[in-house]
Amino acid sequence: MANEKVTLAHGAGGKLSRELMDEVILPAYGNPVLNELHDGAAVNMSGRVAFTTDSYVVQPLFFAGGNIGKLAVCGTVNDLSMTGAVPRYISAGLIIEEGFPIADLRKIVETMRRMADEAGVYIVTGDTKVVERGKADGIFINTAGIGDIIPGTDISPKHVKPGMKVILSGYIGDHAAAILAGRHGLQLPDSVRTDCAPLAGLTQAMLAAAPDIAVLRDPTRGGVAAVLNEIAEASGCGILIDEDAIPVHPEVQGVCDILGFDPLYLANEGKCVAFVPADKAQAVLEAMQANPYGRDARVIGEVTEGAPGQVGLRTSIGGIRVVDMPLGNLVPRIC
Repeated sequence: MANEKVTLAHGAGGKLSRELMDEVILPAYGNPVLNELHDGAAVNMSGRVAFTTDSYVVQPLFFAGGNIGKLAVCGTVNDLSMTGAVPRYISAGLIIEEGFPIADLRKIVETMRRMADEAGVYIVTGDTKVVERGKADGIFINTAGIGDIIPGTDISPKHVKPGMKVILSGYIGDHAAAILAGRHGLQLPDSVRTDCAPLAGLTQAMLAAAPDIAVLRDPTRGGVAAVLNEIAEASGCGILIDEDAIPVHPEVQGVCDILGFDPLYLANEGKCVAFVPADKAQAVLEAMQANPYGRDARVIGEVTEGAPGQVGLRTSIGGIRVVDMPLGNLVPRIC
């Protein structure tokens, strides 16, 4: 990568993102905690805690069902939740462009407060910078978050074993479709809205039902396809999912059909993928379906001994095709 330049695809969660991580970031920062390459880090302090950070540059800033502030809080809460933690505190750094409307800023920060209240976290520190007109595309938000790891949990791909069930918490692709509609002025039904939501309550209910859940992951950039490929590679196992089991709203499928997208590669901001021991799958499903953010949860596949490191999709007509790691992002700047 010595003579290359950063492209949008390098931030999309696919092959080029991994290349950037492997060739630039890990050689500089690599350590046993970071090398897990999870959205949050489980670290030892006075107790076992999770720590995460993220930045939000979505365009447009406001879209059906949410705005950049909702993404910032929910994304941070969810990254902590996927480590098996109870989120406690987050920070908020705002980089605001000169001339940005105060009314829009109020909407964003008020949304952040509402989401923090719902998630049970406090925004305890932050920073505000203003840059010259044209230098920040309106507003960018950086966050960090910290939470307590739930005792008895150990979320890591190393625990993924053949026979485990893969559970998805609900319909996929809604967030990317909402961003597409807002960005390009597409006339879509009002039902197409971001799925952005804080999942702390959902993941805590899941872990109460089965503390030995191997992995929790939110399929944001790169979608479900990227998450499954990451877990297959990290665990050395194969993963086989069923096309008929994957929930996609008809309106979102329509967008995919028109634009030539695969819903498996579309970003989500309020969904969870879990790898669960087979004998605990029903209990986890029931716990998820009792939560408003998991009522459409279902088993979409299982971990296999065959095809280690690969993800397969059993199609509606009975064949199996390989689901590759995405090269880039179908819809850039979705978060």
